[in-house]
Amino acid sequence: MDAMRRKVRVKICGITSVEQGVMAANAGADAIGLVFYAKSPRSVSAAVAADIVQALGPFVTTVGLFVNETATLVQGTLRQTGIQLLQFHGDEDSAYCEQFERPFIKAIRMAPEINVAAAMAAHPKASGYLFDAWQADAYGGTGKAFDWARLSQEAAVSGSVSRSVPGSVILAGGLSSDNVAAAVAQTRPYAVDVSSGVESAPGIKDPDQVQRFIEQARSV
Repeated sequence: MDAMRRKVRVKICGITSVEQGVMAANAGADAIGLVFYAKSPRSVSAAVAADIVQALGPFVTTVGLFVNETATLVQGTLRQTGIQLLQFHGDEDSAYCEQFERPFIKAIRMAPEINVAAAMAAHPKASGYLFDAWQADAYGGTGKAFDWARLSQEAAVSGSVSRSVPGSVILAGGLSSDNVAAAVAQTRPYAVDVSSGVESAPGIKDPDQVQRFIEQARSV
């Protein structure tokens, strides 16, 4: 496990074009995120997502992000795009997430009152848990960070994170090239996830920022 954690994985989320997807992959991203949430400025159609998936090939993990979506739409998107991994960022329960018979990540928004151990236990078949900042009227993509010490403290109390399989802890929320090294040093996650922190405008990834973010994330 320690050997695996020496190289933190990096997911660049909110990719909106083939060019951006290829750029992120060439910069060293392990995964790219495709947002299927109409309220997001980074939302893409299934047709565009299919082109991105096709351009990247099999060794860059493609992740489809959904928020409280109908099962019919998720299933249709899977068929049309060929995305490899699902990410549920809303209030989905375990039965909903498991019905697609596809590996999935469950986002846990770090609300003030949340019990981390209970939130993880509610989704026992998740391949990973993405810890993100909480905002009452938003499901991610806020550009805000939460107190990383909360994750360390609550994990220490419950033991749930330390006993979980490698790959379970994914850190998100307000990350950028300026703070990702400190975030990795403090929380020791399997992976980090960034979207707005490497953009020149909503939905437009900046190649220099993407490259620097990946370098900083792996510098620890």
